[in-house]
Amino acid sequence: MTAADGLALVDSEDVAWFRDRLEGARGSAAALGRRVGLGEQRTAELVLAVAELAANVTKHAVDGSVLLRVLRNETVAGVEVVVVDSGPGMADVSEALRDGMSTAGTLGIGLGAVGRLADTFDIHSQPGLGTVQLARFWPRPLPPSVGGEPLVAGVTRPIGGEQVCGDAWAARTDTDTTVHSVRPADERSATAPDDPVRPSWSVLTGTRPFGGKMGPSPRLSSARPGGSGRSSMPVRAVVTGPGQGILVMSCDGLGHGPLASLAAQAAVHAFRTGGARTPEQAIEQMHRALRGTRGAAVAVARIEPDGRLLFCGVGNIAAAVVTNATRSTLLSHPGIVGHQMHQLRSYEHHLPAHGILVMHSDGLSERWGSADLAGLLHHPPALIATALLRLAGTRRDDASAVIAKAAR
Repeated sequence: MTAADGLALVDSEDVAWFRDRLEGARGSAAALGRRVGLGEQRTAELVLAVAELAANVTKHAVDGSVLLRVLRNETVAGVEVVVVDSGPGMADVSEALRDGMSTAGTLGIGLGAVGRLADTFDIHSQPGLGTVQLARFWPRPLPPSVGGEPLVAGVTRPIGGEQVCGDAWAARTDTDTTVHSVRPADERSATAPDDPVRPSWSVLTGTRPFGGKMGPSPRLSSARPGGSGRSSMPVRAVVTGPGQGILVMSCDGLGHGPLASLAAQAAVHAFRTGGARTPEQAIEQMHRALRGTRGAAVAVARIEPDGRLLFCGVGNIAAAVVTNATRSTLLSHPGIVGHQMHQLRSYEHHLPAHGILVMHSDGLSERWGSADLAGLLHHPPALIATALLRLAGTRRDDASAVIAKAAR
């Protein structure tokens, strides 16, 4: 969706990953283009681009994958293709995009032609590390509602052997201009740990109250490496600022498979329809909506137009503000949304104009730093999220990463 004052947000749905049989991406792209209404000519161009990208990966890359996604705003749907591999990378990206540089064994149209076919094309490559490419296709003529790079984007990947993912993310704008405050966290009663008429999932499964998705004890944010950064400050009374804010949510359903996916999708629905203005309110609404499900780890951030960032997390969702020089880790509380939460409290940070907010599930290791993303910060959020997934993701669990930039 595109907000009235120009803040661009686009809903996305990860349709299919192709890893071992990349040739299957071509047929799936054709079916997807027809399904979303791209039109015959535009679908043919999408298929041509996917075939070229997949052929490049098969011929030259190591551990390459193709992801097909559906994008939607308030009026139209499109298709996004994300291609990621682990090497050998390109020494000169501009040379690879030059016409006539199609590599042997591909269809021969070259990456430059793929870039001209797509409405948006972006690429990041590093020798020895690999390449991430993003191509976006909208119907023609290009609808007026399509404009500007989305400020928030994420990517999800199910555990090996599963067709559905128990991780999810979502973003929306807050268009209410009325200043609203919430009672201080220490003046509100803690959320009831469990519904007396429903048994606790931790009791049913033997999950320890502060283990697994519930995460470690709360920790204050720290800036690492190479910079002081700003520490998070607990907010006694959450007050939203003037103008239009962006709310971003990351969710990890307990476990994996269909039941974890149901919990994650219930959280997404509650987040999108609940109308909460603050992270605490959003998590409280999701807590009620996830009763009867496995429950989930959830984190919600609100980004104000001036860069003020309010954050509240429950469970093992990692979150950080990242610049070229620093990574400032944000506070998260123990608990399982939908089953057991302690007193919620928001923390305030600052999102610099050229920084990003990163949130990811425990399907990604936290052993990454600002230097790993420093060369990526000017790229679209979806490309950054995919690069982080390649760097830190594990195939032993569902994995997701969401990236948000400040409006500027």
